[in-house]
Amino acid sequence: MLLSEDETLARVLESVGPPTMENVPIWEAGNRVLAQDIVATLALPRFDNSTMDGYAVRAEDAETGARLLVCGEQAAGPDLGLSVGRGEAIRIYTGAPIPRQADAVIMQEDVKAEERSILVRQGVTSGENIRVRGGDLCEGQKVGLKGDLLTGPKLAAIASQGLSQVPVFKRPSVAIFATGSELRSQGQPLASGEIYETNRILLGQLVADSGAAGEIFPIVPDLEEAHLESFQRAERYEAMVVAGGVSVGAKDLVKPTLQKLGARLELWRVAVKPGKPFMFGRMKNSLIFGLPGNPVSAFVTFLLFARPALWKLGGRLSLELPRAHARLEEELVNRGDRPHYFRGIYHQGTFKPVGRQESHALFALSQANALCRLKPDQVMSANSSVEVIPI
Repeated sequence: MLLSEDETLARVLESVGPPTMENVPIWEAGNRVLAQDIVATLALPRFDNSTMDGYAVRAEDAETGARLLVCGEQAAGPDLGLSVGRGEAIRIYTGAPIPRQADAVIMQEDVKAEERSILVRQGVTSGENIRVRGGDLCEGQKVGLKGDLLTGPKLAAIASQGLSQVPVFKRPSVAIFATGSELRSQGQPLASGEIYETNRILLGQLVADSGAAGEIFPIVPDLEEAHLESFQRAERYEAMVVAGGVSVGAKDLVKPTLQKLGARLELWRVAVKPGKPFMFGRMKNSLIFGLPGNPVSAFVTFLLFARPALWKLGGRLSLELPRAHARLEEELVNRGDRPHYFRGIYHQGTFKPVGRQESHALFALSQANALCRLKPDQVMSANSSVEVIPI
């Protein structure tokens, strides 16, 4: 019996254990997942400072036409402890701490500078051109939340707290295989009936994009000994992704050799097109994802089932694939008995299928940037509203 997509994903995710944490240098934490909340201990800005070059003043003294005595200078850097008296101004620069008793900064363009004084051309109000301490971030406020993906801006906010180490979840380690005696690596000569293997580079990028650390293994020929040796080498990885050899042909050796090694296969075959022969199981502490050999089938099944599992194993809290609404540029028809994921181009709110929709059509997949799912025996007319998955 074919399992539904929802049941397949639920059973896969139930098998994924909790992520583990490690501390890494903040410079190496990009695109990692935060393992603990980060609470601010420093305000941002840390002190009142000037938003521009100009003069720190008392606003009540700096009316249009007033003349103020310049009695000092404060640059960005150490606070000199200056103070503004009545009828005075202090030359100040962007980012410099605000002198005591000052409550505004006049832009240098709004004064006429004289030898030791300024003539105010345009008055200011209290608080003008000042960044207030804690105006962006206060002590006790959460800078980052457990499960956050550490993008550049998020890391910069954490860096404002002076942390040199960041608690993150470990990247899942993933062994990536392709099986088939007809496959050859790039750079090797091809004999009659042979092809260059492409699934490992496809899956390697998908694994990396899922936040995991993948290792590409050599091509596994259609020999039991080669399968046994390869899978035994991969037992120490947290996950294995195998493309090809998961169907029922005489040369499809993935399932029987894994079972011979003691693997527990929890599901096989899912109601989806492309990608019916999808296999999932465990061998010791390693998750096993058996994907079809056709590249589009491998891509779709990885996206639907393996990526959310790797996200969970890596500490991500949201496991939902991104979705968007689009208008169909042309009719889409699914006459089959399984949901069909059409490949196409999503642009400015529209979706258009691209190229051949067969499971082997790698070039058409390379031109697509989204998937559109149709239910079994569903017809969607042009201009219909559909949901797409950007890829």
